Amino acid sequence: MTKTKVAIIGSGNIGSDLMIKVIRNSKYLEMGAMVGVDPNSDGLARASRLGVATTAEGIDGLLALDVFKDIDIVFDATSAGAHKHHNEVLQARGVQVIDLTPAAIGPYVIPAINLEEENATNMNMVTCGGQATIPIVAAVSRVAKVHYAEIVASIASKSAGPGTRANIDEFTETTRSAIEKLGGATRGKAIIVLNPAEPPLIMRDTVFVLSEMVDQQAIQESIEKMIAKVQSYVPGYRLKQQVQFDVIPADKPLNIPDVGLVHGLKTSVFLEVEGAAHYLPSYAGNLDIMTSAALACGDLVAQRRLASGITRGIKEAAQ
Repeated sequence: MTKTKVAIIGSGNIGSDLMIKVIRNSKYLEMGAMVGVDPNSDGLARASRLGVATTAEGIDGLLALDVFKDIDIVFDATSAGAHKHHNEVLQARGVQVIDLTPAAIGPYVIPAINLEEENATNMNMVTCGGQATIPIVAAVSRVAKVHYAEIVASIASKSAGPGTRANIDEFTETTRSAIEKLGGATRGKAIIVLNPAEPPLIMRDTVFVLSEMVDQQAIQESIEKMIAKVQSYVPGYRLKQQVQFDVIPADKPLNIPDVGLVHGLKTSVFLEVEGAAHYLPSYAGNLDIMTSAALACGDLVAQRRLASGITRGIKEAAQ
């Protein structure tokens, strides 16, 4: 089978984990290049050992590589600030961009929610916390109107590289926006916690959803179906304990900013994400869910491009 060549910009934790997933797990993708800015980075060294073309000169270095003419998809695992320039350069050259930063230039994509329907030339993977929690909000939204949704993502400090730390503000804003746009909540809120505990703790996510009053069993079943869907590409994704429900009575409503006084059903969901340990140990579920989502996105894009014969490599071979 002809595979689609890809490049990864960003040789840190996320980019390195994604590279290993492409090599080991992808049906439709193959590594073309790994791009960084630190010539001494472990990610570039590992890519070189695996026979992948590398450059420590950023996007300009990627353009100068001989293999760039065959690259159809670029994953950007750098920072929200850098992504704008990267996207402009790549879009001008007809390259599909999959954005693992919180830049959110393209539409939000969470495979369990909207991957099949989305076909933009720049797809944004939201954030690790968003990938883990927004499917739960969407599961509740499919059953009831969601007034408010709040998520708390707790990750091991050791799993958060410089790019993640530089994007904390963007994380909270992008995740909040996606809670509303993809999750269906009238109002959303996102919190991230970098836990410094030793030994490092596995990724944990908490989701609180306040919806109109509906049958609790219907919400439970919708959540279980959504969890199974996420598990199809993130095997370490699971419920930590049973879904919990609390009734907010009409005579004791909660005041939600920008929404007002609301009552109904509060659903609390506690999740755990165990990583596949492709790059960092299994506590780094935040890496695994982000890169697994990006890989699922890349594989589908490659399927579409190969089926239509629009890949750059195929076109140039035919000329």
